[in-house]
Amino acid sequence: MAKVFNKWDLDEVEVTDEGLKRYICLDDTIVPHTLGRHVKRQFAKSNVSIVERLINKMMRTERNSGKKNKAYNTVREALEIINKRTKQNPVQVLVKAVENTSPREETTRIRYGGIGFQVAVDIAPQRRVDLSLGFLTRGTMQSAFKNKRSLAECLANEIIFASEEDTRSFALQKKEEKERVAKAAH
Repeated sequence: MAKVFNKWDLDEVEVTDEGLKRYICLDDTIVPHTLGRHVKRQFAKSNVSIVERLINKMMRTERNSGKKNKAYNTVREALEIINKRTKQNPVQVLVKAVENTSPREETTRIRYGGIGFQVAVDIAPQRRVDLSLGFLTRGTMQSAFKNKRSLAECLANEIIFASEEDTRSFALQKKEEKERVAKAAH
């Protein structure tokens, strides 16, 4: 049986959010690196491991653009820190963080007769996972900027705070803000 980074078994990881079950991929891979095979097919990224998707999101900032090896090592180190602190499978903690920080509603702009206004809409599950991973990585980058702590420590903190629904989590704050704006637009 293959384990992520040869350490953590994915058979014990469970997705509790029914809407996200199909979109959080927990396939057994030793090295989460698909070399972009999924890019040409629509919705194929839902078949990419959640750990690799986190690694890919870590590369989306201007300072880390294209540095897959750096992002890979950062995520591996962060998962080890999570394992030491929580004594749990870090992939389970990551999945819980994604479930807790994925917004259910957002707003879209509608123009009707020359007047534009915001309307609340439900979010597709694929977009929920994308937004959640984006919030987690953006909060990590902001907390690591001009800070003594390493990027891996900041990522571990963000994932742990989000999984425990701690108010110190940037991702949880962004989710609540997005849902609050959508609720006001009803």
